[in-house]
Amino acid sequence: MKNPSVRTVALGGVLSALIMLATAILKIPLPIPNGYVHLGDAAIFAAAVVVGPFAAVSAGLGSALADLIGGYGQYALATFIIKFTMGLLSGYVLAKKPALSIPVAGLLFAVCETIMVLGYLVFETFLYGFAAGLGAVGFNALQGVAGIVLGIAILPIIRRLRV
Repeated sequence: MKNPSVRTVALGGVLSALIMLATAILKIPLPIPNGYVHLGDAAIFAAAVVVGPFAAVSAGLGSALADLIGGYGQYALATFIIKFTMGLLSGYVLAKKPALSIPVAGLLFAVCETIMVLGYLVFETFLYGFAAGLGAVGFNALQGVAGIVLGIAILPIIRRLRV
């Protein structure tokens, strides 16, 4: 990420907007009250394929913006850090090993989603107390599973795009 090209920065901006929209707008409803999963994490993994470690910037900005426009401003900084970390890790690994097999990519995505679940557990414990933080783990884990499954599903498609 030392000196990203103009092309990488431009793609990063577009990917930030895509991640924001996939997080804030593209939601899959669940059969629980006010429950849904969003497509933002899959968009982060797609960005990692396209711009490598620079996906960290897109992931952090896009996800934090989704929190801000969605009325969850108190989460924006934590979301930026958590999603930045997910984008950095997945982008770094996918840049170093672009032909990563689907099962190994799934493992990579699982590690990233574990970071997400643990990151929000720590943040929500700090904000609301341990019981509330622990209570959100199940929903965050469900979001993580959706991110893994959707990330694996779109990985071959994104690889073929050759952006």
